[in-house]
Amino acid sequence: MRHGIELFKLTTAALAAARGAVARARHGEPRELPRPPRSKTKRRSILFITVDQQRYDALGVNGGQVARTPAIDALAREALCYRRAHVQSVVCMPARSTMLTGLYPRTHGVVSNGVSLPDDGTSVASWLRERGGYKTALIGKAHFDPHIDPLLRFRENRIAVEGLRSLWYGFEHVELATHGPLGAHHYARWVQSTHPEHVEGFAGVLSGTGGGDTGAPEVKHNPVPRGVYHTDWVADRAVEWLRGVGDEPFFCWVSFPDPHHPFDPPADEVKNRIRWRDVPLPAGMPTSPEETRAILARKPRHWLAWWEGRFRNPEGGPATFVPSQLTRERVQEMTAMIHVENELLDEAVAKLLAALEALGLSDDTDVFYTSDHGDLQGDHGLFFKGPYHVDSLMRVPFLWRPAPSANIAPAEIPEPVGHIDLAPTFCAIAGLPVPEWMQGAPLPQAPGSGREQVLTTWDSQFSKVGMHLATIHRGGVTCTVYSPSTRGVGGRFPILWPLWNRGGEIPRYDGTEGELYDLREDPLERVNLWSDPARRALRDELAAALRAGLPPPRVAPLPVSAPT
Repeated sequence: MRHGIELFKLTTAALAAARGAVARARHGEPRELPRPPRSKTKRRSILFITVDQQRYDALGVNGGQVARTPAIDALAREALCYRRAHVQSVVCMPARSTMLTGLYPRTHGVVSNGVSLPDDGTSVASWLRERGGYKTALIGKAHFDPHIDPLLRFRENRIAVEGLRSLWYGFEHVELATHGPLGAHHYARWVQSTHPEHVEGFAGVLSGTGGGDTGAPEVKHNPVPRGVYHTDWVADRAVEWLRGVGDEPFFCWVSFPDPHHPFDPPADEVKNRIRWRDVPLPAGMPTSPEETRAILARKPRHWLAWWEGRFRNPEGGPATFVPSQLTRERVQEMTAMIHVENELLDEAVAKLLAALEALGLSDDTDVFYTSDHGDLQGDHGLFFKGPYHVDSLMRVPFLWRPAPSANIAPAEIPEPVGHIDLAPTFCAIAGLPVPEWMQGAPLPQAPGSGREQVLTTWDSQFSKVGMHLATIHRGGVTCTVYSPSTRGVGGRFPILWPLWNRGGEIPRYDGTEGELYDLREDPLERVNLWSDPARRALRDELAAALRAGLPPPRVAPLPVSAPT
């Protein structure tokens, strides 16, 4: 916790210098519309459950072998299970903004962390409330504004202090939490006021501090009781809100901060659930430093540079983290802590589903479950995230259990889909037209939809990094195109940047680099086929489809206002 407080102090001057109004998007100012009269016919509600940084294979239904996830697995048996769901960004703020708006990051403008999402009406919560009369709530982690904000410049970080004085992105009820009790959000204030003795028990996010039994980064034995931990708090607050919805249709986004680092679940739960020494190493983790170097050397240079500690990767995790310093035991302990958090999340989901049933809401409520992005978690010898467009980060759990009253049969959907399709699907469930500004489409309800591809982008938030990636996945092949590195695009942060990049180098790209993986023959994505003459035609075909599918970037980019 001490490191988190020091980080906030260090950022004050830099953040104060970054003041400026956020450019408004092209859709105009938000407007308040009268609610339509309530229909006598029972309409379907939406419970949208998200977790943070959970891998596709974390769940038993997706092949997970460590965490026990019986509630989510049971939900999946009644659901549409999307086997190739990709995020549109592999970091939090752009991914969450796409879920809310149904827009690509290039269009809504939140191309990286540290960019505030404009409150311009392009929100599915606004659409459902204004056009459909839905009650709307967001409980848990939002991250539409930067979190490093000691001066409380951003509305997200002031809501708990000032109260919700008007709609926020279309949500009429908001209770916010992040990864611990530091800050001014609702969960932090609750812990500070009711359980102050537990504030120091949490680890500091992005501190990189070693802890636990092995000195693993971002691991800490947290003495906090189960009921005080944020996973249970978020579930309890959501259940309390659901008790008051009555007969009106609702859209409730329940957003859990775990299993994102730091890895500090209640210590009693750690002791009673998973022994880290028994956790197997991931199949995607190389078996030796020599093998790691050989694999990463075939990829663009920032892969090996990060593993060796030459590239600091300040956008993907603690800037002090050097992947090559991970031992087998540290990977095991970090993975065990993550899976303890996954089990607690599963029990929180069970609590939400039980509440729907007890309140008589289940038959008419569609339930969605996904993660904002994944975690490398040992794959390729790496951990956390960053500008690395592979399955570990792009592919996520993605379930839709239609309301039983809708009579939609469970199915497994192999075709590619994305977060961008969530908002249009919510509109279809509500019986509303999909607004013309949304760029996704309602999710398919059975195999054979004909969908062929899904797109993901990365744009660095730091002007000194200037890295830009765009990826297409189609037909079992993932192709990533690198644009020429830029200079002067993004945030500068004259105080933080020298601290976070101390001793680091920045790989530069000229636009000829890329990655091509055929997952049908190389599911671990170890062999980069970008320069293989035999795959040149396929590479060029996919790159052309990628260019044709991506929307143009905003004419006026939104400013990077804070580091994260």
